[in-house]
Amino acid sequence: MSLLVVGLSHRSAPVSVLERASLNADAQLKLLQDTVAAEPAAEAAVLATCNRIELYADVDKFHAGVAELSTLLAQHSGVGLEELTPYLYVHYEDRAVHHLFSVACGLDSMVVGEGQILGQIKDSLARAQDLHTAGRLLNDLFQQALRVGKRAHSETGIDRAGQSLVTFGLEQLSAGADVEQWARGKNALVIGAGSMSSLAAATLARAGVAEIVVANRTFERAERLAQILSEGDDTDVLARAVPMDAVPGELTRADVAVSCTGATGLVLTADSVAAAVEGRTGAPAVEDTAVRETAVREAGETPLPGAGSAADENCPLDLSSVSSVPSGFSVMGEAAVAGMDAATLEQHGAWAAGGTAVDRTREAGRSGPEADAELIGALAATATRVGRIPERRRPEPVAEAPRPQPVLFLLDLAMPRDVDAAVHRLAGVRLVDIESLADASADAPMAADVDMVRRIVADEVAAFGAAQRAAHITPTVVALRSMAADVVAGEIARLEGRLPGLDDKHRAEITQTVKRVVDKLLHAPTVRVKQLAAEPGGAGYADALRTLFDLDQETVASVSRAENSTEKNRGPA
Repeated sequence: MSLLVVGLSHRSAPVSVLERASLNADAQLKLLQDTVAAEPAAEAAVLATCNRIELYADVDKFHAGVAELSTLLAQHSGVGLEELTPYLYVHYEDRAVHHLFSVACGLDSMVVGEGQILGQIKDSLARAQDLHTAGRLLNDLFQQALRVGKRAHSETGIDRAGQSLVTFGLEQLSAGADVEQWARGKNALVIGAGSMSSLAAATLARAGVAEIVVANRTFERAERLAQILSEGDDTDVLARAVPMDAVPGELTRADVAVSCTGATGLVLTADSVAAAVEGRTGAPAVEDTAVRETAVREAGETPLPGAGSAADENCPLDLSSVSSVPSGFSVMGEAAVAGMDAATLEQHGAWAAGGTAVDRTREAGRSGPEADAELIGALAATATRVGRIPERRRPEPVAEAPRPQPVLFLLDLAMPRDVDAAVHRLAGVRLVDIESLADASADAPMAADVDMVRRIVADEVAAFGAAQRAAHITPTVVALRSMAADVVAGEIARLEGRLPGLDDKHRAEITQTVKRVVDKLLHAPTVRVKQLAAEPGGAGYADALRTLFDLDQETVASVSRAENSTEKNRGPA
């Protein structure tokens, strides 16, 4: 069997696709069950976070496994396989191990070095263990990943390379200002009471907000989180719980709101946010036209003035091939996009400036320094007579009116999104969501400690591979020792038949002597074969051992099944 992971994340797919492909808790459980029921997979685990969905499996066939896991992801996410496939990545064997260890260390996170992923990996393993879909391989893999992640955080400064997604989001909301100064005295609304919402509430409390209101569909969970916040030793924040239907009213009072629920639809629509701003300021919340125009320009909805591709009988070139190029570039830029070569550009440039075109047809048969010198001289003469070749340029940017200072700050950490993306265009509101966090984190600096973490990951991947290869031969060694024990037992029984008067003391001594002889004969070969099997390419030693000692293949397989069954029934780590 072999480890395979198929998934998609913020590195491979746009947020819009991740949003549609997200899996709720029930869908994750069903995906696990269907995966282990599929023919290629014997074990399965799902790692689903706000910016990744990954399916891990122990498969016996690579190509069949990739096809099956991809199909299952598409079926359970509701995104068509043809649409999902371009965004999927596949890792196999050691690369799959390396990927999970990197994820556990925060190297693959949207905010490098964040530690929340460790809790999500632990939850993923516990879920697979509860459903008995995790056997020896995935139990070993995920538990080792947790140890590697903890080692990276304790032995390096990877924590300095980034923060939690919550902290990063609050920094974006504060627009670079000190988060504690920005948050001090504000009223906060936290929608949801899960792990991410709880972290957001705790972070806001430590930052110094005056009040935190917790809203959740299960009111008891909201009450429990509010109680924890109120009783915290490191803060003196006022916290209270409200039902979900109280959110519109609380949003009017709030300065900052964080939402992270498991809802499949929008929790805050643009209309509800606009109503909250109007209730807070007394004036209608209008759409910011500057933001709208920027979005239109970026989307290409309003084309720039046409380049003009009318034919000119005096032009030495056919510019019809350039007409499809978006306008606003220089003549040379348009020609370059159209694939024109340097000679053609020179000829067109001279003609456009009113100069004399260089006869490249006559010069085509000549080459070398003499021809180059003549060409350079001709171009220099043209430039001297007519000056710089005119270019068509983009209009100078028009200064946009600054947006009014926001009166409501929204942080949406949910996937799929809780807050309508149209809120971005409302004046007086600043919204930071997963998509804007992904854009902001693309340019975030990485600490030098990241290199140390990468070395730790590489070492741990090698150690894990060696341990797995050594474990692969264990059932064969166990079967060999079991066969040796049967031989000893058979020979002692024959001895008792030949010497019926043998007393118990002598029988025990003879039995112990024979066992010691067998153990000593087997000790060196079994220890050495485990060492050799742990090395790359050592998988063949198990086959050699079975062949040399004529071991029953079914006996070896039964030992392996027994070990795997024990692993599948292991409780959560």
